[in-house]
Amino acid sequence: MATQKLLHYFTDHEVMVVTSYPLKEVIRNHDATGRISKWALELMGHDIRYVSCTAIKSQALADFIVEWMEVQLLTPDITHEYWMMYFNGLVMAPDLGARVVLISSNGNRLRYTICLHFSASNNVVEYEALINGLCIAIKLSAMWLYTHSDSELVINQVIKESSYKIPLMVAYR
Repeated sequence: MATQKLLHYFTDHEVMVVTSYPLKEVIRNHDATGRISKWALELMGHDIRYVSCTAIKSQALADFIVEWMEVQLLTPDITHEYWMMYFNGLVMAPDLGARVVLISSNGNRLRYTICLHFSASNNVVEYEALINGLCIAIKLSAMWLYTHSDSELVINQVIKESSYKIPLMVAYR
């Protein structure tokens, strides 16, 4: 039905099917009978490529967000020198830790990885990333700092728009 309704797409473009199942072997099986053989005959004349589904590790996604976040965000129009800090906690990695990227006013990027040697929740790791990033920014003599994170809870707790349920979070704030 899809090949009939969308025939102009199938004839003009290469169709890529992303799947984790072995559809290519099933469709192109010479011993197939029944519906599978009918589907194979229907799809035979089209340029279809079957690609296996690859998993994106959470760290690759976090790196992408940190690397490209400043392109999407509008840079504030100010006259003084400012730094930008992007931070993210890593709970799914083999070792707990955090990543901090500091961007100076002239565009230099400084990347830091912080390893935590204790078990922690996702929010604790995010707070550790924020606190360590702030300490690094102070050591670099950053006077104005804009921070960005994907953790809405941590940001809302820091600016006091959200409350705490665990007393440990009050200590982090």
